[in-house]
Amino acid sequence: MQRSVSLCALALASLLIVCALLSLVLGAMNLPVYDSLLIVVDKLFGANLSQLEDYQQIVVLELRLPRLLLAVFIGAILAQCGAVVQGLFRNPLADPGIIGVSSGAAVGAIVAIVVFPAVWGSWTIPTMAFVGGLLTTLLVYGLAQSKSGTSVLILLLAGVAISAFAGAAIGFLSYFADDASLRELNVWQMGSLTGANDANLWLAFTTMVLLMIAFQRRAQALNALLLGEPEARHLGIDVEQLKLQMIILTAVGVGVAVSCSGIIGFVGLVVPHLVRLATGPNHHFLLPLSALLGAVLLMCSDLLARLVVQPAELPVGLVTVLLGAPFFLILLIQQRKNWS
Repeated sequence: MQRSVSLCALALASLLIVCALLSLVLGAMNLPVYDSLLIVVDKLFGANLSQLEDYQQIVVLELRLPRLLLAVFIGAILAQCGAVVQGLFRNPLADPGIIGVSSGAAVGAIVAIVVFPAVWGSWTIPTMAFVGGLLTTLLVYGLAQSKSGTSVLILLLAGVAISAFAGAAIGFLSYFADDASLRELNVWQMGSLTGANDANLWLAFTTMVLLMIAFQRRAQALNALLLGEPEARHLGIDVEQLKLQMIILTAVGVGVAVSCSGIIGFVGLVVPHLVRLATGPNHHFLLPLSALLGAVLLMCSDLLARLVVQPAELPVGLVTVLLGAPFFLILLIQQRKNWS
């Protein structure tokens, strides 16, 4: 097991480096690899090694590098939140997007954009996205709970209902929004990494690091919860407190991700399942490896979004849906065989 985890971590780290390099040099304007790396070194250490022209330096440092970093941070956040939600509900079909948490966070962010922009300054959108995601998570979880445990069927149905309500709310707000707000609403609905400014990067980076620490500290408790709630209680785990903590932390992560990049679906569903197939369900390894693979997946999705219809680009949320929806159907077929 330890060897498979080490090999998986090494492979993902190598893939992350390769994808980052490709993201820097490929696009509507292809750039030389060596000089693109040197300009990043110049930026970090104040050197003057790169031979890139000024406009090429702007492309690397102000456009591609921030998007690359935001993809890493948001991908890691969504993948970890997906792993936690699946562990909490003890079902591989659970995902912040499928159970409606991302839609609820998006509604909160869009309310902030349209109804009362900048009430709390730059914290307005992240705060409202967090509130929307938290309320949605609590509602879905409450509906799915019963004396016999968590009902997967009700969980998915509640997610469908929440997503439908969120779509109606977004449509209602779009009807009354002005032209400037409508452009922003399109970003939230389809997901985009074009908002990779300094504020979003620092917010996403800080959230990613804090969630990594918080989730890892509770990895053993999540492992115990996989055995069932009664067994976890016998092992000394305060199950209700654990659930509340994880719900709040997941809402924070999804809220920040939505506030920075809009709705990007299926990352939290696909990534943990793939890692679990490779290394097992132990959350001590599942969480950090999911963060790595989530970063790689979203970075690759953003690269595809920039290359497929260049010089234009697709919203990255559409690419992740195209990749994740077939995977979700395969999971449903597998679950159907298990239920029959």
